[in-house]
Amino acid sequence: MQKILVVDDENTILETVGAILEDEGFQVATAPDGETALKKMDSGPLPDLVLLDIWMPGMDGLAVLEKIKEQWPQVPVVIMSGHGNVETAVRATKLGAYDFIEKPLSLEPLIVTIGNALKFQALQNENIILKASTGRGPVRELTGTSPAMQALREQIAIVAPTEAWILISGENGTGKELVAQNVHYASARKDKPLIDVNCAAIPEELIESELFGHEKGAFTGASSMKRGKFDLANGGTLFLDEIGDMSLKTQAKILRILQEQRFSRVGGSRTIKVDVRIIAATNKDLEEAIKNGEFREDLYFRLNVIPIEVPPLRDRREDIPILVNEFIEEFRRENIKAPVRSVSSEVIEALKQYDWPGNVRELRNITERMFILSGKSEITLDDLPATFRSGRGSNAGAAESDAASCAGLAPCLRCSDFREARAMFEKEFIASKLAENDGNIKKTAESIGIERRHLHRKIKSLGIVT
Repeated sequence: MQKILVVDDENTILETVGAILEDEGFQVATAPDGETALKKMDSGPLPDLVLLDIWMPGMDGLAVLEKIKEQWPQVPVVIMSGHGNVETAVRATKLGAYDFIEKPLSLEPLIVTIGNALKFQALQNENIILKASTGRGPVRELTGTSPAMQALREQIAIVAPTEAWILISGENGTGKELVAQNVHYASARKDKPLIDVNCAAIPEELIESELFGHEKGAFTGASSMKRGKFDLANGGTLFLDEIGDMSLKTQAKILRILQEQRFSRVGGSRTIKVDVRIIAATNKDLEEAIKNGEFREDLYFRLNVIPIEVPPLRDRREDIPILVNEFIEEFRRENIKAPVRSVSSEVIEALKQYDWPGNVRELRNITERMFILSGKSEITLDDLPATFRSGRGSNAGAAESDAASCAGLAPCLRCSDFREARAMFEKEFIASKLAENDGNIKKTAESIGIERRHLHRKIKSLGIVT
């Protein structure tokens, strides 16, 4: 039931309008002045809409409107006045009012205006949530017929309908986010938001604001109130990706929020209560991190109610043909003019011999590269990157010398000149390092010891697909 707060200094208006709105199915709260209205909004559950008179003793309606829009910009406000004029209406609109209606109030225009305001705000809220959400659109199923994938799907089917918190572990590129999506959309919360937080990508000084939101003026640059990820996920699921990269300081704060399911925005004092299901994911060994003093044991036990391990691609090589065909179909839908229709059995066999340090994400990138560059109806061995054509896979790679196994150096020896060999080496080396770092350019640049801008230029000049 949607809640409307009616603010007016006339008791007859409060009683009459309150009765009308209750008959229309709304829950109604009233306030005789602006100060009381603001206190009610600050202390209790926020209304879905405020119906606000302008001419009141003490704080007038425009001043109250300005306060509401500073602290709760997501709450629509409809202004009502018996002394309206164009200037007042324009000012109210500039301050953020949804609409302006004149007294004496007519029933039908009042109900229509309230309905339109609620629909408009619902669309705005939905847009905000969609921008923050992961898994937009229909969720992809987990691909593969291997025993490991069958067991994973069975585990998800068991735990998804429960409210249990889940800790997903696995290497980069294995599909931990996809597992989280499958859990959420098979749960009772499937019609509520799934909000993603990449704990490794948010700077330490901003993570509190991202998680809990902030009030206007909380810090330099906070020009308006911002809802945090916990707030946006209310009623749904919060996916804490790469939880192992969160600092100990933030771990302590998030533990308290997880235990109490309530928080305050940065720079604010009002306590906000939420109902969220937590799914966390990590590519780190958290038990080892606990021993090293890098992760809180109490947070680990709080998150690790149901552990789910996502297998690496090298442990389910029989799924590679299925994945490749799925990727080809996806790329064809995006680029219907491309000639590629199939992949040769020799290519599939070569792909199955590789160890895939970047897992499914690396396989997808390699498949996309071949799809784009092939120019034929069938992808053949000639389209494979040099690393695969050299036969370097899980067994062959172990026997090669460092010089021969480094990013396809052996094929470079067959190049016609030094420039071509160097370009091939650089391309394979950078592509391999990008895969190892989950496509993160900053991490890749740091790991190979070059400037980020220089790496960007190399990726562009060498035609590397990221």
